[in-house]
Amino acid sequence: MENTTPTLALPIPPDIAAVRARLDRWRQRRPRRLRIPDALWRAATALARQHGAGKIARILRLDYYGLRRRVTAGGERSQSSRQARPAFVELLSTVPTPGYECLVELEAPSGARMRIQLRGAASTPDLAALSQSFWDGTR
Repeated sequence: MENTTPTLALPIPPDIAAVRARLDRWRQRRPRRLRIPDALWRAATALARQHGAGKIARILRLDYYGLRRRVTAGGERSQSSRQARPAFVELLSTVPTPGYECLVELEAPSGARMRIQLRGAASTPDLAALSQSFWDGTR
């Protein structure tokens, strides 16, 4: 004979309930396929460090592996490390080549932009490394 006694849901701690409410409001108002804002990820990451990634992922309805990756990678970056990055880096060539011009523009979903403009460069900088540095900095 199977047990027909209803199971009681455990109460959600207030700190988790507050973040869950913020996430629910964001989910109701967001356009489709929009990434979760960094502020909400930081709140979820802090909760996961305190209560465990599995529990927080389940309660907040987040991808466990994505949350776990942020927790182990130190998902929160300090404000000072963001401010320490230069806003503009100019790459100068020593030997100009007339007629050569190249423009590379990158834009992250967060709105961050990077523009690389090469004019008459004899040797090109490592565009892949510059691009990777940009993408790593926008997460």
